Amino acid sequence: MSKEKETVRIQDDLYQYVNGEWIKNAVIPADKPMTGGFSLLADDVEKLLMDDCAKFASGEEKPDIPIIEDAVRLYKKALDVKARGDAGMKPLYPLLDKIKSITSVGDFNQKNVEFLYDRVPFPFDMEVTEDWKDTSRHCLFLSNPSLLLPDTTYYEKKITRHYMLSLYRKMATALLKLSPLSRKEQKQYLKDTIAFDDLIRRKALSQREMADYYKMYNPRDTKEVCGLLAPFDLAGLLQKLYGDGVPEKLILANPRYFDGFREIFSEKTFPLFIHWCYVNTIFQYAPALSTDIYKISQQAMNKLIGVKEMPSIEKQAARLASSLYDQPIGVYYGRKYFGEEAKKDITSIVKEIIETYENRIRKNEILAEETKEKAILKLSSIHIKMGYPDEYDRFFDTLKVSDDDSFFGAMDNIYRLKRIHHFEKLNKPTDPDEWQMPAHMVNACYDPFRNDITFPAAILQKPFYSVEQKREENLSGIGAVIGHEISHAFDNNGSHFDEKGNLFDWWRKEDFQTFEEKTKAMTAQFDGIPYHGGKVNGGLVVSENIADNGGMAVTLEIMHTLEHPDFEAYFLNWARIWCMKAKEGYIKILLTMDVHSPCELRANMQPRNFSEWYETFGVQPTDKMYIPEDKRVIIW
Repeated sequence: MSKEKETVRIQDDLYQYVNGEWIKNAVIPADKPMTGGFSLLADDVEKLLMDDCAKFASGEEKPDIPIIEDAVRLYKKALDVKARGDAGMKPLYPLLDKIKSITSVGDFNQKNVEFLYDRVPFPFDMEVTEDWKDTSRHCLFLSNPSLLLPDTTYYEKKITRHYMLSLYRKMATALLKLSPLSRKEQKQYLKDTIAFDDLIRRKALSQREMADYYKMYNPRDTKEVCGLLAPFDLAGLLQKLYGDGVPEKLILANPRYFDGFREIFSEKTFPLFIHWCYVNTIFQYAPALSTDIYKISQQAMNKLIGVKEMPSIEKQAARLASSLYDQPIGVYYGRKYFGEEAKKDITSIVKEIIETYENRIRKNEILAEETKEKAILKLSSIHIKMGYPDEYDRFFDTLKVSDDDSFFGAMDNIYRLKRIHHFEKLNKPTDPDEWQMPAHMVNACYDPFRNDITFPAAILQKPFYSVEQKREENLSGIGAVIGHEISHAFDNNGSHFDEKGNLFDWWRKEDFQTFEEKTKAMTAQFDGIPYHGGKVNGGLVVSENIADNGGMAVTLEIMHTLEHPDFEAYFLNWARIWCMKAKEGYIKILLTMDVHSPCELRANMQPRNFSEWYETFGVQPTDKMYIPEDKRVIIW
């Protein structure tokens, strides 16, 4: 037993008992804000893809998916630091000059489609997504633009706001020195950018508000929204984009922003907007410019989260290629490093968990029979996406890169084609088979609008899953993650969507009121817990905590079906998957923005809700990992 385990009792701190020695010795890479279970797996996957990119680039190997050859050409151009450095910001000058030449709202309106495809920021964000009331169709979703600071809460404390904006000013000043603006113009553009951001943040949604995402579906008549956005000519933009296919309604994520839009965007504030637009365009295009420019564009966030070095150019190039060509590279990764046999095995585990989940719903004491049947219908309708898709969207085959392209030219063309493709989806049916995550991503997700769960091949490794691990370890690893994602179908957000992914309250009213009481209890368990100088916001993290709770509940039930189940192995691996060591700045950012609880609390809080924890380790009321029975929460 390690010295750490001699001094930390498992009954007082499961997380430290399992991970303490590792945390003490772990080294956070200089180019990252953290390391740990998920991150270490992602590092391994990245190394594989970096090696493959290098072999493809040298001609040592040839990819079996032709479009990956274009991704490799882009990779090689990204590696040419000298050519990118010689070009500097000059490739962006024509677009910056075009923006600078705009002197009125009318001028901007005339070029709005051109600017949209150029990824020039608008005074609102607009995207095509599923219509939450009829997910077989697409809709246009409008929201407030991103802020200069990570969240609205950072503006509320004067000292914090001053410090973070000082970091932004330093970074933006360095970038603007490389632009074609005069020194006087640079100062004015920066001042106006911050002033326009201040107008936006007054009506922007906070991360806490966005955590209740089901509330963000607010349909309005298109003509009404066009009136709200005047003098921005939204009607003209939609007519140019869609002709006779302009939608009758638009979805507003943040009604207060659009109801007060004229306080933000008008002829009077237009000089502030166009300068904000200019500066943000530079940040938008930074990855397509020189490595020095990209490094400058990351300075403020890297300072906040404690990152001291940029990733190597090889890492940057491989990440770029695997991001822009994520679907074909995901299929390649899945075929080569995962395979059909593993896909079949893990799919059988998912089906067992779904069957057990159904049994738990049938025994659930808070639901009436009619609500149970609807919940089971939704559960049985979940579409399982496991490992990797059989094919990728053939749109990616259009993302060609030629040897004669410059790095900026290739990047600009790819982004433009993607942008056009995105907005062309509006009047086409949705694709239920589309994957939300590529196979090489170490993550998993539940999509409430498709009612599907996705488990990329990259996460299906130790300590989450392995044929070499004990059954109990796989249950508290990938099993609990599978149960977690299924539980999102029935969390405080997912519970508002039906088996087809449509926003529809299918619950009996009394049942939902009881469920909400359980949700409040889960919120209270975490709310206000002191953590690294801050406090956990129980409302921000409640949906993920409900999911963790559901994942543990269903896998513990399966544990009881095993012959001589090893509950100790189960709980030890549960804590192991959450191991994490992070920089203080990064922890503080996550505490404000992340809908997940800190990893340490994810490991330590949920076991306390289950009798198996107490029985396995003899946890007593005098132990720190004890909570009274009447305070324990089990929802699913």
